[in-house]
Amino acid sequence: MAGTMVSRPNVSRARTLPVLLGLAVLAQPALAEPPRAVVELFTSQGCSSCPPADALLAGLARRPDIVALSFPVDYWDYLGWKDTLAQPLFTARQKAYAEARSDRQVYTPQIVVNGLKPCVGSDWSKVETSIQSAGEGRATLPVEVSLQEEGGTVTIAVEEAASPAQAVSQAASQAASRPASARRLRGEIWVLPVLRERTVAIGRGENRGKTVTYANVVRGMTRVGEWQGGSARFQVPLASARGDADGYVVLVQSGDGAKPGPILGAAKGGGL
Repeated sequence: MAGTMVSRPNVSRARTLPVLLGLAVLAQPALAEPPRAVVELFTSQGCSSCPPADALLAGLARRPDIVALSFPVDYWDYLGWKDTLAQPLFTARQKAYAEARSDRQVYTPQIVVNGLKPCVGSDWSKVETSIQSAGEGRATLPVEVSLQEEGGTVTIAVEEAASPAQAVSQAASQAASRPASARRLRGEIWVLPVLRERTVAIGRGENRGKTVTYANVVRGMTRVGEWQGGSARFQVPLASARGDADGYVVLVQSGDGAKPGPILGAAKGGGL
């Protein structure tokens, strides 16, 4: 099912013998691969067109270079089945994206890549093209985000990544016509509890009788603070970051909740 809704969003980480040190280094877990893209799927249990998109997102969730997130929305609940995972907050986020783009296109299944590029969520070719083009010459997102869990606290380290030669060249060519304030990256830090997987037996509505498995289902969003560029650290209780979910994701996103902009950085926490 696809449809269009037009409305404004509702705002709301001693001394040791060299050999032992080497073994210790080898024993360290591999560092997480910096993501190249964040893929958000707006989906609904009441949407007959959504299961293929849900399966597509589950595939993306297995890729180490992608942060894939499911945002179940509630605006199809009136069709006979109340989505058991939906939250009004997610509907508001999708509408806010449409408002920021000025196209007001809100439908399911809809994927938004890096907070910028919308496409039909079941169109694999279009989704992959959007992922490949989202970086604009970069192999990863422009802001590095690293996480350390210790003593029940998550420390979020944020730093602007070194630009590749192409990006440096582009920045230099544009510097004369852009004020320094406009060139500076900045954004809000958000923590999202995430269920790795949830299977739902749908009893009514367009998907009546189907059992659908949803991957990386977001259970909430908490604003931690504002990043003004450079290097910065933020802390949040692990219990708050994870909530009742399996893990969490951290996003650095420009704009604000009412008018979200490009996603600048992201990281997956433990459990994902």
